[in-house]
Amino acid sequence: MKELIKNILWATDFSAEGQEALAYAGTFAQAFGAEITALNVTPDFSLALYNEYPAVIQEMILRTDEIKQEAQARLEDAGKKKGINFKKVVVAQGAPAKKILEAAEAEKCDLIVMGKTGESQLGNPLVGSVANHVLRHSHVPVLVTKKGKPKPEIKKILVPTDFGKKEDIEREYAWKVAKGLSASLTFLYVLELHGHEFRMVDDLFKSVLAKFKRKATLEGQGTTVDQDVIRAVTAVHGIVEYSVEHHCDLIVMETCIGALGRLILGSTTEKVISYSDLPVFAIPPKLCA
Repeated sequence: MKELIKNILWATDFSAEGQEALAYAGTFAQAFGAEITALNVTPDFSLALYNEYPAVIQEMILRTDEIKQEAQARLEDAGKKKGINFKKVVVAQGAPAKKILEAAEAEKCDLIVMGKTGESQLGNPLVGSVANHVLRHSHVPVLVTKKGKPKPEIKKILVPTDFGKKEDIEREYAWKVAKGLSASLTFLYVLELHGHEFRMVDDLFKSVLAKFKRKATLEGQGTTVDQDVIRAVTAVHGIVEYSVEHHCDLIVMETCIGALGRLILGSTTEKVISYSDLPVFAIPPKLCA
């Protein structure tokens, strides 16, 4: 199971959520025997600014170097405080989302761990623009964490399902995550207002549940696998409310759920990340293809 995640990229802007993300990165690294690369992206002064103020170019270059050195020291200090020895510490300059994706590819990372940022004017939680871009374009899973649990414990994993064609692969991935973390697994189907009848969903679940219970027995891990069907106004509300009521610790779901794929990211996964207080392990479509 250790081969599932070997290299983790922890991307941080030094916010409280960034520190939370490091705690989760450490949990996954310990569970899977993985190494962690730490990344911070510093501001990139535009070429137009240099051209507009040529007299201060040298000063700006020096200040940029200072910012990079400060970031390097803060990353190293964060690792020491958590008792984590980073495989590598990277300070990049440029657009944060782009640099996160580039670093994940360059370091051959199997997982990106980062905090969810951004808040609307009404105070509603939203996925920040950086996390949003990374979710949409990453070729590896992205674990988006929340502020509030400095010592994360993952014992119960929730996997929303709609019985799509690709979900066998998604469920297998969730199984491996649960096994590595020694956590239980619950597959959830949310009946929306115009969804299937309960009896039909029960029939769909029978083969899925039987398969994973056989795997649990054969592999001798004692992994508990359950199913549940609930009714809710929308899938998003059902998933979020269920995760709270049943004390789940992690939600695992594909980045894009639905026939339109990437075009409707916000319809399910992104909204779950926005409104749930739990970390979400998002599997990109590439791994479910």
